[in-house]
Amino acid sequence: MGNALRFLYRCCRPEKPSAAQPPARPDRPLGPHGVSQATVGVSALARDLFNFEIGSQVPDGLSLHVVSSKKAQSNWYNKLSAAWKEARPPPRTPEEAARLVVQTLKGHKKADVEGFLRFYGLPLLQAPAETTPPTPHRLPEGVKFEVHTLPVDYKDVGDGDTINVYVDAAGPRESAAVPAEVRRAAVERANARAVRDFTRADALQKMIQKEGYRVIDGQSNRVTLAKKYRIRLRGIDAPETAMPFGKEAKEVLAKLVQGKPLRVLVYGEDCYQRQVGDIYCQGVFVQEVMLKTGCAWHYVAYDKRPEFAMWESQARSARIGLWASRNPQKPWEWRRDKRNGL
Repeated sequence: MGNALRFLYRCCRPEKPSAAQPPARPDRPLGPHGVSQATVGVSALARDLFNFEIGSQVPDGLSLHVVSSKKAQSNWYNKLSAAWKEARPPPRTPEEAARLVVQTLKGHKKADVEGFLRFYGLPLLQAPAETTPPTPHRLPEGVKFEVHTLPVDYKDVGDGDTINVYVDAAGPRESAAVPAEVRRAAVERANARAVRDFTRADALQKMIQKEGYRVIDGQSNRVTLAKKYRIRLRGIDAPETAMPFGKEAKEVLAKLVQGKPLRVLVYGEDCYQRQVGDIYCQGVFVQEVMLKTGCAWHYVAYDKRPEFAMWESQARSARIGLWASRNPQKPWEWRRDKRNGL
């Protein structure tokens, strides 16, 4: 597979548009799955180019948006696949993807080019590319990078301050780092499952997981290759599972994040190779909830934020959560005693 398709790793069959989904309109462009978010449009185009390269498949729904034949559409995907491979780097924004489409399909019917862009929810470019670079997204001071995760599984919550999360490997930050052997294994696993060779598919999944990735099966034969991150919640220390209130703290965190995507701001890595970060769940600051419900201590040794101290103090005063105990043991002292055999 070419470098261009590193941008995408959704090894899935194109979906047919549902009967309830109307064709896209110029004033309300929809992607192939009825989604208007531009980042999804870029990923959807990259995915369809990937599918075309391995199976010569043109999305069925495209014919509702263009005027040329299926044969002509196949020609477009051939050209776009080659252009995407040659792009350095591959398109990452809707504008970059739209520019590549317009340049590659130059000379084709205007209705086809515009229909193609609408199909993927990409902007209709009427003028040459802007020469002024866009203003970069500013992260809070100290943040190394930001990730947006797939929905969290209950079993991926380790305790009250640690979560395993998975990030779509098709994203701009992840795509270029996917090892070649993982990419091949993901495709081979999809082929093995297609012929019901589940023994081989399971073996390939284990190989993928060993490399820090996972193939997540979804509906309509859709699968997602995802990168695993182990996240340590920054600034708090929850009771270990074996400690009093440890299971309760884990349960509160699990109920808060289960089945939901998370936004994680990563500040660095700890000595256990965990990413230390602030976690937001649908706009809710997770550490704030854990402190206010008495499920964690403010980890003052590593974090001096005054609001954390205030939230812990409020829970102490209300004697809720672990503070219902008169003298709860601090988890860092509990770990020290365990190391010393006490």
